[in-house]
Amino acid sequence: MTHVGDGPHAEEPDLGVLLAERYRLEEHINHDGTGRAVWRGIDVVLRRPVAVVMREPGGHAAEEMLAAAVTASRLSHPNLIGVYDAIDEGTRAYVIREWVNGVALRDLVADEGQLDPERTTAVLNGVSQAVAALHASGMAHGNIHPGSILIAHDGRVVLTDARFEEGTSQERDIRALGACGYFMLTGSWPSEAGRAPASIPDCLRDTTGAPVAPRQIRAGVPTYLDDLVMDLLNPDLALPSAEVLAAELSRLDTGGEQLLFGQGSGTLRFASSDDPPQVSRLTIPKVALVSAAALAVAAAAMVLGVKVLNAKADANHSEPPATQSAHPNPRPVSLSAAQVRIVDPLGDRKETKNAALVVDGDPGTAWKTNGYTRSNFGGSKPGMGILIRLDSPQRVASVKVQLTLPGATAQLRAGNTDPGDSSDGDATILETYQSVGDAQVKGGTTMVFPTDMSTPYQYLLVWFTELPLDNAQAPNPYKIGVQEITVEVQ
Repeated sequence: MTHVGDGPHAEEPDLGVLLAERYRLEEHINHDGTGRAVWRGIDVVLRRPVAVVMREPGGHAAEEMLAAAVTASRLSHPNLIGVYDAIDEGTRAYVIREWVNGVALRDLVADEGQLDPERTTAVLNGVSQAVAALHASGMAHGNIHPGSILIAHDGRVVLTDARFEEGTSQERDIRALGACGYFMLTGSWPSEAGRAPASIPDCLRDTTGAPVAPRQIRAGVPTYLDDLVMDLLNPDLALPSAEVLAAELSRLDTGGEQLLFGQGSGTLRFASSDDPPQVSRLTIPKVALVSAAALAVAAAAMVLGVKVLNAKADANHSEPPATQSAHPNPRPVSLSAAQVRIVDPLGDRKETKNAALVVDGDPGTAWKTNGYTRSNFGGSKPGMGILIRLDSPQRVASVKVQLTLPGATAQLRAGNTDPGDSSDGDATILETYQSVGDAQVKGGTTMVFPTDMSTPYQYLLVWFTELPLDNAQAPNPYKIGVQEITVEVQ
């Protein structure tokens, strides 16, 4: 576990010291840029590794660190570091948090060089999911840089070290995401997003003093990623909300060749305050569709509209087919526990409980599968799903699914009958429901399934076929949890 910087620090405590009669110091890792000592420790009560972040003295000098820890502990998210405890002893203060076996993004790039576009998109997606969760709770992070982003050995992206100090803002967080993308692609830092972290050089600049675009520095950077990063850094462009940015990066984070879209497709772009609201008139392939819900939020959050990124975009192109146009006023459906159930046609039906947790309005709760030996449900069944019953057949604009882990594969299916809550009934659903759009493989924890809205449906099935790795050390390491499902209709 690595952290940013070196700085002045007090005399180190002895190895093996037991803090609060519970946390034993096992190994000194480093000192961060503010003089805090970072240790690997053991929680002797729960017998698990922890990280101990210590400041000497405590008291007034540690107030910001402790306040940030208390605030961060209220939010649980797979892309945010878990905070377990915060203690002030006067002579010293320390925060106990999750131990992540991995490396800081700063050190990963230093050791391996610039990241490829797919990996850059995946890391940005993970961080954006964490930032969206923070912003949704009313908080800003205030300390996003390559040293506060950890890449776990199992691929998980974790954002650490939130700081609530003067200058912290949600806008600053989103600018920092652009700077981190720039760093991953170029190995340098655009100071427009804040002071460059220690040991990271400032970016190359053109004759006007503006940062040189990544694709001008190295070959192979796709237009969609170059434009997204540069738009986030441009102070003349209105920023999207973290929620919109996270949805867009989740869409782009396909983990494969689908990232490299063909002509006539690309990402959301942020317009300047002098531009009227505008939507691209290009026909977009299904893989590049953004949900109606995401587009509606984007239009409001950016105020200035959205447009598709493509150097060859032409506003005089013909209108896209009506089936691919986002409805201007989608509305969320209020779902009750009686309207959702688990579909498990070839299982033992021991995982069909707690479906109500996906519509309880609390992302801290989730319906979860059991663990499996392989990602394809151990090869024992074709998948599992969540059936949603609407009050009547309706034209569905989008289905948004919030997950506990990145990396699942799922598909949206639809029909107009429920043959019954049984193995036979579930098998009939699997055989008769038609697919709505392509299967999604996501590096992030939010899936948004757009639909063409041409056909009304009363029943929707979110069908999972591949599970992500949850714990590589467990005998059954593959599982997924669904925190919330949101359906929007025309």
